[in-house]
Amino acid sequence: MQNLPGTVYGQTDPFAATHWSVIVAAGKTQADPESARAALAQLCQTYWPPLYTYVRGRGYSVHDAQDLTQGFFAYLIEHKIHLRADRQMGKFRSFLLASLKHFLSHAREREQTLKRGGGREFIPFDEARAEEAESLFQTHSSSGSSALPEERLFERTWAETLVETALGRLAAAYKAEGKENLFESFQTFVAVGADPLPTYSELATRLAVAESTIRSHVTRLRGRYREMLRAEVRRTVDTESEVDEELRELLRVLIGN
Repeated sequence: MQNLPGTVYGQTDPFAATHWSVIVAAGKTQADPESARAALAQLCQTYWPPLYTYVRGRGYSVHDAQDLTQGFFAYLIEHKIHLRADRQMGKFRSFLLASLKHFLSHAREREQTLKRGGGREFIPFDEARAEEAESLFQTHSSSGSSALPEERLFERTWAETLVETALGRLAAAYKAEGKENLFESFQTFVAVGADPLPTYSELATRLAVAESTIRSHVTRLRGRYREMLRAEVRRTVDTESEVDEELRELLRVLIGN
């Protein structure tokens, strides 16, 4: 059975209120702007790293990039940019990148006043998240990705953040079900760029269970991961029809770099 938009496993999606479509709808009708603002805040908090790595890719220092990324969010809400979004903007990824480019075109004028939001923070500054984003930037710099246009760096980090978010929610679901150990035993089968996978026979011996049980657990885990990934992508596009297109783009970016 095909899941309806805003659902996961045929049930209500707990993150439906943070869908990009909620923001687009608010912009078209001018209705419920606070819900749109809250949805944008949640999405921006999740996808802070790609924006930061883009700014770093433009040549800004760590602290300047942090200030400008935080300042960008304050700019979005202060000027109600999110309420001007329409179908021409399409995906949340496209909207953010286009808005960030415009914001940075006047960066010199803003640098003196934007200090992690300039006292008007849209989302709180997360030191740990910022360190993770810098680590991603350094990883891609050492692998040569910094030589690519900053748009490619943004796309790569966006894809990795999306996958990380989906995996995090899958891990949380297994933990809530009391199956945390099960997830930890088999998560390598869904991790991007993981080391060579163990065989089912090797795992069966290590865990002292039947090989058929291993196969069943892995099949179920992969199925749930695909659903989580699809649900996360659904949060960042306006319509259900865009999900498959965005998933193909995600795969292209992860494999092509």
